[in-house]
Amino acid sequence: MKENDSELKNGVTNNIDFEGNSSDISIMNACIAHAREVKAAQLGLIKSKGYDFAPEFKDMTVQLYLLGVMWKCAEKLGSADAAYELAFTAMEAMLVQDGIQKNKAVKRIAFLKKMAKLEDNHDALAVVIGYESEPNDNSLAEIFDHYINDMQVSGAFWRLYDRGRKIMLYGGLFMAFVTIWFVTLFMPGNSVISTLAAGLIAAALFVIPVFLIGIFMYRVKIKKINKTS
Repeated sequence: MKENDSELKNGVTNNIDFEGNSSDISIMNACIAHAREVKAAQLGLIKSKGYDFAPEFKDMTVQLYLLGVMWKCAEKLGSADAAYELAFTAMEAMLVQDGIQKNKAVKRIAFLKKMAKLEDNHDALAVVIGYESEPNDNSLAEIFDHYINDMQVSGAFWRLYDRGRKIMLYGGLFMAFVTIWFVTLFMPGNSVISTLAAGLIAAALFVIPVFLIGIFMYRVKIKKINKTS
């Protein structure tokens, strides 16, 4: 019996450090399986809606939703006292099973714990709706519908940010390279430090205006969203 319990523990936690009896481990195993079924069903239901959110926001929202699902599942299976913490342990095990490194999974859980609570210590919307969800409902869509007009989490804004970041990075490097090449070729008397300084200044003269333009565009779009809402 002890050998079977050990195998069960290793199979469920997938190298997750979990201090619990075989009953808690079995509950966690069941919660992970249930969360995977719910996730597959809910993602299938929202596929046709064509939501366009930033990838990080979408992943976080789904994970918070599944935490609520596993929290409720743990309570139903008889682990009411420790159900909330068990949900986070199950999520960590689930992340590791999905191929995420242990240290990254631990950091992700720490992040999710912060995002799962609001400033007034109430549970986040995604956690609450996940906890109250029923089989084959549209609960995940309900969460995303709440943020559909939020410019800060939109996929379009994320792509604009990512594109601007790449423009600043590669553009700055290009300007620095051209400046260093020009100074080295046509002003050979300059020291290495002076040449590098010229390259850095050229890069800054490119990056700073692009950054300020990006901030300006962001504020204009946010103001338009606030006026329409």
